[in-house]
Amino acid sequence: MPDPTQTDAAVQTVILRKGNHASPARGACVMELASMLAGERFSDHPAAVCPVLAAFLRGYNDAIPSGQEDELYPYASLVVGTHGSRRVGAERARRLLEWAGAEPARGRTARWSSPWPTDWDATIRPAVRFAVRLEPAARRAEAVAQLLAALVDLGGPAREPFAPPRAARVASDAQRPASSGAGAVSA
Repeated sequence: MPDPTQTDAAVQTVILRKGNHASPARGACVMELASMLAGERFSDHPAAVCPVLAAFLRGYNDAIPSGQEDELYPYASLVVGTHGSRRVGAERARRLLEWAGAEPARGRTARWSSPWPTDWDATIRPAVRFAVRLEPAARRAEAVAQLLAALVDLGGPAREPFAPPRAARVASDAQRPASSGAGAVSA
């Protein structure tokens, strides 16, 4: 039986709210929406999302003023497929903290690749506090959206897009025209 949280109707009608939730019927945080878009189990720690970006967005989701959660919708799809190497995660964390004017403890970024921090939420908290203090227009229009786009781009072109759920792949494969000839590129 398919997971009811993965239906198009559930994804299209979910209301973003603070905190974590038992099901989309009770609302979802931005990372729970990302888990739905990735076709994963409903969770605020989706496997398809870089843990650094997920920590930032979980904190930001819970810290922005009530009624402003709608600004988070595009971020859910933006970060799906960003889970990558520890090196990229450490660089994202460094840039997040640098953006906020906070610096990790001396030598900390060098150690982030081994051992990997177990609590990114606490590590990234200064960036969340900084983002929430920005004026709403600047935060929405430029700062957070541009920051997230730049952090996602750190994964580079070598990062493969996250594979959609099997049903979506089968549907898109059926709609894709067959290509042939010397110019065809195989996946």
